[in-house]
Amino acid sequence: MESLIGIVVALVLLALIVVPAAVRIVQEYERGVIFRLGRLVGARGPGLFLLIPFVERMIKVDLRIVTMDVASQEAITRDNVTVKVNAVIYFRVVMPEDSVVKVVDFIRATSQIAQTTLRSVLGQSDLDELLAQRERLNQRLQQIIDEQTEPWGVKVSVVEIKDVELPQTMQRAMARQAEAERERRAKVIHAEGEFQAAERLAEAGRIIGATPATLQLRYLQTLTEIAAEKTNTIIFPLPLDIIAPFLGSTRQGSGTT
Repeated sequence: MESLIGIVVALVLLALIVVPAAVRIVQEYERGVIFRLGRLVGARGPGLFLLIPFVERMIKVDLRIVTMDVASQEAITRDNVTVKVNAVIYFRVVMPEDSVVKVVDFIRATSQIAQTTLRSVLGQSDLDELLAQRERLNQRLQQIIDEQTEPWGVKVSVVEIKDVELPQTMQRAMARQAEAERERRAKVIHAEGEFQAAERLAEAGRIIGATPATLQLRYLQTLTEIAAEKTNTIIFPLPLDIIAPFLGSTRQGSGTT
């Protein structure tokens, strides 16, 4: 009887040891990479799986997108400007077997590749390109990093440059440049306005010169506007064109007498 109890206890203990080692559950967003006596068998999942205890081993790999901040990198651009740039990278595992077999830690490896690539691309770009053509730099970074991580079964989908930190001297120089550009535009606009006004005045002078009656009408209109102010005494010249007929008749009358 005691021997039977001992056997039962041994079986229970064996079951408690073997069952947890044999039963594996893989989530929908995971894959289980199976090794049998050290040899790669393949990836399984999702669902419930039974492993051969002490013979098979499983490593779970997460297939969800990983969002990773790339630490701020200091680099010298092609036009010799020192900048500090940080970025964010989005990637995921597409080949679970390669991410386990071909690299020790694919997340750390991807981070290191992103940092070195960021410094390299910045060194080949001008400051103006970094500030104005950031989308093209993002695409270039994504292509280069993705090519280097592809053997590891990692797909880099997006790389975005977040912040660009410039030296204080460069910020002041850019502020002065922007101010000078605004002043230049203001002067050009003012000069264009003066030119258009001069053209209009010249055109008005030609029209008035072609029709002298227009000048007299404008003169009378000005007198009407001045006459509206009754609080002041105004002395204005009288054009000779208006009184010339009267002067002619006066001279003729005195000659006749």
